[in-house]
Amino acid sequence: MSQSQHGGGAGDKEKKKKETILDLTKYLDKAVRVKFSGGREASGILKGFDPLLNLVLDGTTEYLRDPDDAYKLTEDTRPLGLVVCRGTSVVLICPADGMEPIANPFMQQDT
Repeated sequence: MSQSQHGGGAGDKEKKKKETILDLTKYLDKAVRVKFSGGREASGILKGFDPLLNLVLDGTTEYLRDPDDAYKLTEDTRPLGLVVCRGTSVVLICPADGMEPIANPFMQQDT
């Protein structure tokens, strides 16, 4: 059998590109807020991302937690600058300027 029948070799130049779970292209160069596993939160300008949800944020600010209550955020912040966020620790990404309302897709229309 040739190498191409086994799935290897030089003939496999066209590899399937991994699809992203989320399409974040509409948020590029816009402010986003990110929550991480462990409770940390940060916001910054989304400069890039990859299929594994690794993020590059610029002008990043971390929101510090209360030392007595790990679940409570304080008014204190810490500037971080340019940051690479590992995708496995990202729990939530949302636009910093809020969300836009959409029609309920589950509601049946009366005809």
